[in-house]
Amino acid sequence: MTKLGPAHLGRRFAALLIDWALCLVIASFYADPRVIAWPPVVLLILFNALFIGPFGQTPGMALARLRCVSAADGGAIGVLMGLVRGVLLALLVPAVIMDDNRRGLHDRAAGSIVVSLPPRGR
Repeated sequence: MTKLGPAHLGRRFAALLIDWALCLVIASFYADPRVIAWPPVVLLILFNALFIGPFGQTPGMALARLRCVSAADGGAIGVLMGLVRGVLLALLVPAVIMDDNRRGLHDRAAGSIVVSLPPRGR
């Protein structure tokens, strides 16, 4: 298996935008996000816990060819650490404070790293 490198910020941002748009659409079925702001935020946190925790990808990450894995062993981070990562991501500030490996405080707290996947077909 080839070593996967840290994901570029543009792809990470694109994945986040896709996930955010999906959260807005889903939340609009039961609340107006223009009036009540918290439902899409809760959905984004749940996306991190339920998609990244066991599977390593949100729908946006899958489209952007990214995966969030354990920085220690490359495996899944689990639902609890996905939840921690999601809560800190929702706060935004921890996500923009990054180290040399493009790991935000939310990634460091969850023990995760977002990596770029190779192009399909390889």
